[in-house]
Amino acid sequence: MVAFAAGAVPFSYLMAQSLAGTDLRQVGTGTVSGTGLYRVAGFVPLVAGGLLDVGKGALGPLLAGDRWLLMAFAGAVSVIGHNWSLFINGAGGRGLSPALGAFAVIAWPAALFLLGGLAAGRILRQTGLVVFLTMPALPGFLLLVGDGRAAVAGTLIILPILIKRVLGNEPLPTPNRWRAAAHRLVFDNDSWVSTSRAGH
Repeated sequence: MVAFAAGAVPFSYLMAQSLAGTDLRQVGTGTVSGTGLYRVAGFVPLVAGGLLDVGKGALGPLLAGDRWLLMAFAGAVSVIGHNWSLFINGAGGRGLSPALGAFAVIAWPAALFLLGGLAAGRILRQTGLVVFLTMPALPGFLLLVGDGRAAVAGTLIILPILIKRVLGNEPLPTPNRWRAAAHRLVFDNDSWVSTSRAGH
């Protein structure tokens, strides 16, 4: 319960509201995230909001002590709270920042692996695609460098991230809902909609 409540606190949303008077659900893709916060408030709020989001992801696993399954569950629940925040009517981010915090406590190589994927995506300007490729590979990576417990934790934590990529904060575009869902999962956006409309 503590992990979910902490995860649900929408720090980026609150900072965007207080610093720029902006509802992040109305910015860009509508994701309540550090990227949206950066667009409306700049770099320093981005860093502060990111650290708070990482911290809230770490809180639940820290409170779970050395009970690995409870730690994994707490990490996943904090991501769920972040992705579907009760404080902003079920909207939220994608869960990467709280996942980093959870992994920092549960299995720190996973945090480095995920950060590496984010960095590569930024460099290649294909963040959505590279992160998509990174997340399913994470449990296998953890099997190589850790153990089965870390791999189970990694699977539990990345599942709500993948689900949120598909569901987003807005309903899937129609028609071609399956195509829209697949595109969201892989690229984390609805860019194909505007492209297909331009072609008509």
